[in-house]
Amino acid sequence: MKAALFARDSSATVLKAVEGLASSILRAGIGYAGFFTDRDGLPDADIILSLGGDGTLLSLLPIIRDSAVPVLGVNYGRLGFLSSSAPEEVVQALAAGRYAIEKRTLVRVSDASGTVGGVYPYALNEVAIHRTGAAMLGVEVSVDGVSLPTYWADGILVATSSGSTAYSLSVGGPIAFPGSKVLIVSPIAPHNLNVRPIVLPDTSDIRIRLHPRDPEVSLSLDNRQLIVGSSVNLEVSAAPFTFNIVRIPGGEFIKALTGKLFWGYDIRNNS
Repeated sequence: MKAALFARDSSATVLKAVEGLASSILRAGIGYAGFFTDRDGLPDADIILSLGGDGTLLSLLPIIRDSAVPVLGVNYGRLGFLSSSAPEEVVQALAAGRYAIEKRTLVRVSDASGTVGGVYPYALNEVAIHRTGAAMLGVEVSVDGVSLPTYWADGILVATSSGSTAYSLSVGGPIAFPGSKVLIVSPIAPHNLNVRPIVLPDTSDIRIRLHPRDPEVSLSLDNRQLIVGSSVNLEVSAAPFTFNIVRIPGGEFIKALTGKLFWGYDIRNNS
């Protein structure tokens, strides 16, 4: 096995962490394929260790693309929901073969041209469309050719199961286990008491048409954002390939929910 280390920059702090982890990798008898950032190409490696937080791991998607190289998130950031492993745990687990690979659904967005603004059209967590001005958006959504009620809201979000604990959670979406083959459609701040997120199978073809008052809207794919014309019609669906995340013992989903997001926390249970 050859492991490469990834970070979003090469600051002194990052390089110090890289040096320590690289030394541990070599001492454990694991091959070392080097360190790279988002300004470099994908190295020849069997596994990539992402050093940082969840944003760092998300930045790997446009680099890895459909290569299927698995990624292990090493938490040097804050929350660390996707990047949940502590540095001292990682090398021992890899050397002992104590890990599993989870295949995570990706979401793809396209317009009539097949791409949107020339950006990499895939996301691990979510695709979000948001107003840029003060006026609400009318958002018309259809699923497999069947129209949903038009949302009047700040925008709309389509999340994967991985993204159910990210932006989707903040707009009232449900929590889905990472292996769930679902897409979650959630309006963002809808001006309606009767609108709720909806969970769809990830085989669904989702079409989005906007009724805007402003000429532009914001389109986000995970942590990448661009401004597009508000007349754009979008198609959102699951990608034909997956993003492979490495999990080591102790990184279970329920533990992350309770330990990092305090899911189910009740002061009465501490008495």
